[in-house]
Amino acid sequence: MEKDVFKMKPKTAIITGGTSGIGYETAKGLLKHDYHVVLAGRNKTKGTDAVQSLNQYGSIIFLEVDFAELASIQHFTDQIKAMYTSIDCLINNAGVMIPPLRYTKDGFELQFGTNHLAHFALTGLLLPLLIQSPQSRIVTITSIAAIKGFIDFENLDGSKKYQPMVFYRQSKHANWLFAKELHRRLTKIGASTISIAAHPGLANTNLLSRGSGKQTSLLIRQLLPLFTQSTADGAKPTIYAATDPNLDGGEWIGPDGFKAWRGEPIVDSIGDKLFDKETAKKLWHVSEKLTNVQYPF
Repeated sequence: MEKDVFKMKPKTAIITGGTSGIGYETAKGLLKHDYHVVLAGRNKTKGTDAVQSLNQYGSIIFLEVDFAELASIQHFTDQIKAMYTSIDCLINNAGVMIPPLRYTKDGFELQFGTNHLAHFALTGLLLPLLIQSPQSRIVTITSIAAIKGFIDFENLDGSKKYQPMVFYRQSKHANWLFAKELHRRLTKIGASTISIAAHPGLANTNLLSRGSGKQTSLLIRQLLPLFTQSTADGAKPTIYAATDPNLDGGEWIGPDGFKAWRGEPIVDSIGDKLFDKETAKKLWHVSEKLTNVQYPF
C-alpha cells in the first residue's frame, strides 16, 4: 500500500513596501525559505511587476495599501483577515526618508506617520492572526539613524520646527522603541509571538528619493555604491531576524562591520543602550490614541 504524503501548509509572511529595495530582496529571501509572501504597497504597477519577477521563487501575491492613510490600512487588514486564518511573519519595512514637510491623510507628519504610526496600527490590527500562529514573528525595520534619534512629544507634527533628518531619526527611533516594547508586552502575556528590530546598515536603495517614488538623482546613484552595500546584502539582517531559530525576541539586528554600515547580520547590544522603558511606554499610549488602534495588553 502506498504511503500517504502530506504536504505542510507553507508559512505566510506579509512584507510592507516590498515592491522594491530591501523589501523586494526580503521577499526573495523568504520565498527561498518556502514562505507564501504577501507584498503590500501603494503602487499597483510596481506590485504587479514585482510579483511577476519573484513568482519564479515561490508563491507570492500583491495587495494595494497606502501607509499614509489609516483607512487604507484598515481595509488592507480586513482583506488579510478574509483570506488567511493566521500569519507567521510580519515585516514592517515600508518607509520614507527626509522628505520636505508633508502630512499623511490623517494629518501626521509624513515620516512619523508612515514609518511608525502606520506599522503600529497595522501590527495591532493583525495581532490576532499573528498570535494564532505558534512562534510567529514581527520584524520592524529601523535604521542606524535611530542611534541619534529622540522622541519630541511636543512637536510630533513638525509644526514648531521641521528638520527632515531629525524627524527621520525620530521615526526610526520610534520603530525601535515599538519593536522592543511590543516584545516586552508579548512576553508578559505568555505569547509565543516574538518582536525583533533589524536595520540594513547603509544599503544602496531608493529611499533617498525623499518619498517621491522616483529614482534618486544620477549623481547619488553613482556615488552610493562607493560607501554602501548592495540591496541584497542590506536585506540580510531582515531575513536573519525573520528566520533564524536562535533568536528570542527583543533583539536589535544589524551588520557586523565598521559602524554597522555593512557586513553580515548579528545581534547588536547597542539596541539595549538605546531603549528607554518610560519613553517607550509613553510612545505606546500616544500611538494608540493617534491611530485609535488598541492593543489587548
